[in-house]
This record gives sequence, structure tokens and C-alpha cells, in this order.
Amino acid sequence: MRFLPGHSPAHGRWDLTYDDVFLVPDRSAVASRHDVDLTTTDGTGTTVPLVVANMTAVAGRRMAETMARRGGLAVLPQDVPAPVVADVVAWVKSRHPMFETPLVVTPDDTVVHALNLLPKRSHGAATVVERRAGGDAVVGVVTAADMAGVDRYAAVASVMAGRPITLDAEAVEKGGPREAYETLDAARLDYAPVVRDGALAGVMTRRGALRSALYRPALDSAGRLRVAAAIGVNGDVAAKAEAVLAAGVDCLVVDTAHGHQEKMLAALRSITTRLGALGVPLVAGNVVTREGTLDLVAAGADIVKVGVGPGAMCTTRMMTAVGRPQLSAVLECAAAAAEAGAHVWADGGVRHPRDVALALAAGASQVMIGSWFAGTHESPGDVIVDAAGREYKESFGMASARAVSARTNDDAAFDRARKALFEEGVSASRMYLDPLRPGVEDLVDHIVSGVRSACTYAGAATLGEFADRAVAGVQSRAGYEEGRAVQASW
Repeated sequence: MRFLPGHSPAHGRWDLTYDDVFLVPDRSAVASRHDVDLTTTDGTGTTVPLVVANMTAVAGRRMAETMARRGGLAVLPQDVPAPVVADVVAWVKSRHPMFETPLVVTPDDTVVHALNLLPKRSHGAATVVERRAGGDAVVGVVTAADMAGVDRYAAVASVMAGRPITLDAEAVEKGGPREAYETLDAARLDYAPVVRDGALAGVMTRRGALRSALYRPALDSAGRLRVAAAIGVNGDVAAKAEAVLAAGVDCLVVDTAHGHQEKMLAALRSITTRLGALGVPLVAGNVVTREGTLDLVAAGADIVKVGVGPGAMCTTRMMTAVGRPQLSAVLECAAAAAEAGAHVWADGGVRHPRDVALALAAGASQVMIGSWFAGTHESPGDVIVDAAGREYKESFGMASARAVSARTNDDAAFDRARKALFEEGVSASRMYLDPLRPGVEDLVDHIVSGVRSACTYAGAATLGEFADRAVAGVQSRAGYEEGRAVQASW
């Protein structure tokens, strides 16, 4: 990214965050947003530059599966025990790159059981099966509409649609998502089970078929979905890294709030000394300066996470005054990393697609998103309904008392209580599900659409070209407000 004359942060007295900046259009030969390639070059294998932050309320198995299927990457939190990481990684890698994992009930299950499952996916349906040794046989489909006004303890068999239309797995794999879409469209269906040799293999939706044509999944060398995991800097870090890598993760993140500290540098050196070449990217953070970036790269990091205090669940800036406006931090750290042959992830502070575009224009190879994805069907929490009938999920910061308490379960009660006194994060926040975009895929569509368009305005066909060609200027608060849509007449 370069700035208009006189607009560079070097010419002013202040650092900048995303709201402070705008991009100007340039002459472009990129005719369509579909001509833009968002594949990253940082070794993570993603095809869209979006990473789900390693937050307990955000990144779980469903999030990891869904994001990888659409080209992104989810980082499992550091609080997850190694055996659970191994289980989740194995589960994600067993998922199909195109077919969604179905919600499954039996005819004898109750309506209330099926209703409790539906918020786990955005398609609002469950497949009814009969259990058998060779694989579950599809006998019906049940939707929220089927169960509306029904006795909650009635059997699913009494409300399901029997003998549903199904898709043949081999035919879909051979014909591709267009053929699947056309089959569903001709049958006026939004959802259908996919079967292989008579057994349930997954589900497809019309929108899912469209997305499979628009996105390329993030796959490892064996054609399986990619997933990452985080570890902390306390204890035997090398042993924890070894266990996580043995589980088969595709990216290892070493994470702490203050990444530019001796404990982090020692942790990185211990990992590289004990394990040598990891075979996967090693990510470390968080920092906000050139010096911090170069020190982490020198200690072994391939990718540096940038951001102190910009996250929606983070109170570090208000508690300590420590941090830095995120755009300036990304600009400086990305330039330093490029000099050292490394990359940066912009971690936190994004609330609109424009913010993601600006982070990429500033040189980040990927953008980490946490709270924005917390209010989706795929995040781990349960859907709660407030007094006004709005659905939400609870989110919390990873330095909050709630997260610290969970992270210190093995400590003595006194030590846990003492650590919980000092928090730098929100312990309970309501992340409302957007009725128009309740699933993480809906948000990915929203973000990717904006980023692709930003690239076309800059005349960039790749992310590398975007960072080189993007031209920015500094704006007043009134300038920012001018760009906001008006929801009602004035």
C-alpha cells in the first residue's frame, strides 16, 4: 500500500486504524471480481485470506470444517487438551471437501431433540436415518417448518417427509456443483441428502452447491481439509508443539498477548531446536512493531500475528494504554516481515469487509477474525434467545477472567483465584446472529465480495498485486460517516 501525497502516516502525528483510511480507485484491467485470485502465499494453503481466531467461543470442529471447505483456516484454541485436538483434527480431515456434514436423527427421536440440533447448521434441516452396519440409510428429512406447532415429545417419524430425493455422491463428484445445483433447482429443493452405496455420505444445499463453484477448499497434500491449532508459551512448549503436530495440524500457532517477550522467543527456539523443520508454518504473536516482528522471525516464526488491543473482546488498551492502532501496526510489521522473508496475519479490529481489504492492502497475508464469527451457527456456543426474541451466542476474550479460569483448571484453588483477579478481556458479551447472515459462510460471502471488489478497483488480480497497487488516503470522521449507507430516509 502507498499513500496519496501528504497522507502518509510519516507525514502526520498519529498512527492510523482502519476507520481513518480510504482507498482510491485506479486504472484497472480486471473486469470482474471473479477474475481475482485470493490464494495466499504464506504456506498455509488457504484460498481465501481468512483465519478464524483461536478463541474458545469461536473456533471448534464445525467452524474448522466449514471454513476449510470455503478456503479459509480455523485455529483451535490453546486451552484444548492435546487428545481433544487430535480428535477434532481427525474429524475435520475425515469430512468431505464438498458435502456438508449432516445433522442426523432417527425416526424414534423426539421433535425436541431434532429442534435442539437445528441451530448447529444454517440449512435448518436434519436427515432421518435408520442405523445399520453398512452405514446409515436415509428414510426422511425433517425441517423446522415440519416441527412448528407439534408436540415437542412426538416422534420425528410423525412429522418427517419420507422418501426424500437424494443425490448420488459419485455423480455429484463427477458432475460437479453445477449439476448438483441444477438437480436441486429442478426438484424445487433447497436441501438433499447425499448417498454413497445406499448409505448417507453428506448433504448438499443449493447455496452450498453455488459456493462449491465459487470457492476452492483449503486442502492438504492428501486432499483433506486443513486445520490449525494454537499453544501457549508456558510449560514444556516443545512437548506441547510435538503433540499438536502429531495430531496432524497444518499450521502451528504459538500465542500470547505480549509476543515480544523473552518467554516467547525462548518458546520458539525450543520448538525449532527440538523438532527441527516442522513441515508446517509456524506462527507467533502478538506484536505491533518492526522490532517485535524481526525478533520473532529470527527466533523461528514463519508468520507473525499483529495486533495488541484492537479485538472486540479485548480491554487491554483501556486497562493498560498498551497497544497500537491496527492499520499502522500492520503496515510496519508487514514491511519488516517482507524484508525478512516472512509474513504477517492482521489479528483483530475488523468489523466490516472494508477493514479486511485495508489489512490486506497494508501487506497482511491473512486476516484473523474472532468476535465477528462468534455470532454464527458454526461457533461452539449454544443459541440463546433474548427477551425481544433475538438470537445470540455468548463470546468472551481469551484474557478474560472466564478464559483464565478455564485455562488454569489444574492449578491450586488459591492460584486460580489470584490469576482471575487480573483480566484484560470481556467475560460475557452477546454476539447476535444476523438474520440475513446467520452462518459463517454468509459472512465469508460478505467479506470476500468486498475484498474482491476492492482488488478490482485497485486493478489487482492477486493479493500481492493488491498490496503493491493499493493507494490510500487519510480521512476525517465525517469522511468515514459519508461512506456509510443510510438505512432510513433523513
